[in-house]
Amino acid sequence: MVAAATAVSAQQARPQILIRIDDIGMNHSVNLALRQLADTKMPLSASVMFACPWYQEAVDILRQNPQITVGVHLVLNSEWKYYRWGPVLGKDGVPSLVDSAGYFLASTDEFLAHKYDLGEVERELDAQLQRAVRSGLKISYVDPHMGTAASTPQLLAIVERLAEKYHVGISRYFGEADHSMFDVPIAQKQSGFRALLDSLKPGPVNLVVIHVAQATPEIRVLVDMNNATQNTTSGEPQMALHRQAELDMLLQFARGPLKRNFDLVNYTGVIARVGLGAMKRPAVPE
Repeated sequence: MVAAATAVSAQQARPQILIRIDDIGMNHSVNLALRQLADTKMPLSASVMFACPWYQEAVDILRQNPQITVGVHLVLNSEWKYYRWGPVLGKDGVPSLVDSAGYFLASTDEFLAHKYDLGEVERELDAQLQRAVRSGLKISYVDPHMGTAASTPQLLAIVERLAEKYHVGISRYFGEADHSMFDVPIAQKQSGFRALLDSLKPGPVNLVVIHVAQATPEIRVLVDMNNATQNTTSGEPQMALHRQAELDMLLQFARGPLKRNFDLVNYTGVIARVGLGAMKRPAVPE
């Protein structure tokens, strides 16, 4: 009995990690990485871009992997040169959300300067959630791609209304400690992730946001029009190498002994434990 109690106490003392994989369904290269991670059987949370052309392949992968919690990555931007997407409702359905060619704008700043209509935002994000539900997957949470749908109080209120309508959680609304590897240099991903893991303490759930892909020819040519850290100073695309490095980093973690030092959770587990009623809008840094 004493040994069992000690084991439970030790388990409770381990830091909790919630790994959220973003941009799922963006293209085939990202989905290939999702499949590799799914094969590890780690509990993950996958944020799917249901406005993107490759979401259907992602749906097939996720149907086969119920250990992965599914979220909707709410899309109001399309940030890649030559590879663009637009709203589920189409250019004519939400004209204030798109450029002259009918695509979402590349950055949050461009979106905010575009005189968008809040009603159109709500209808489009609702349509993305409807598509997600029609896919047959169980949808557990939402989060905003590039933060755009959370960039003003009015936009955030839309996200909250939709979360209530669909009875889902909102990422970062459960008191998570927030971490990301996005801007870490490619050569430092592994060491940076290890340093992050070494710094974690028991307490709040540690949300670690990860972007993965296999660095195939399809994705190597994509130039990020929004974030300069994803390209060289001369403009050569580096995003695929960033995402391959984050994939390798996670695969090493999944297959190694270090993961035994942590409790791995996903949003299904968090919501089951604390309930949707525990959600609280995070404070905005001053």
